[in-house]
Amino acid sequence: MKNLIFILLLLLSLLSFAEELTGKVIKVSDGDTITVLDSNNQKYKIRLQGIDAPETQQAFGETSRQSLANLVYDKEVIVLWDKKDKYARILGKVIVDGRDANYEQLKKGLAWYYKQYEKDLSDEDKQRYSEAEGWARNYTEGLWTDSKSIPPWEFRHKRKN
Repeated sequence: MKNLIFILLLLLSLLSFAEELTGKVIKVSDGDTITVLDSNNQKYKIRLQGIDAPETQQAFGETSRQSLANLVYDKEVIVLWDKKDKYARILGKVIVDGRDANYEQLKKGLAWYYKQYEKDLSDEDKQRYSEAEGWARNYTEGLWTDSKSIPPWEFRHKRKN
């Protein structure tokens, strides 16, 4: 019984770290990074969690950025998050008009499901994001029309070396 109570308390403490940020999107840097301005005029750089969009120098990079801009730019969004990356960007799920922007980018074939960091996602999002990428691949949407598409993490690695 003590173990069960400990586990429940641990789970509740983990849930308490989840945060919510509401604001207006004032910039779309690429297909997975935006800047949000909150009601106190504070800016936050947001990296859409669970996806990796093509770099702007890659094929479909500008298409991906434009798709995300069409979805969120100049709109109120809710960012659900609990972590920042090494660049101090908030890693989160972006909700706009009741839609998950991360999922939408995957479903349009304009981002990869970022499996390397799936441990940071809920089980539900892992499944939804994986299925969305699979759907885009099967129907050759977006970047999946090019059989030689290079995942952004490989592109960045090659650029470094």
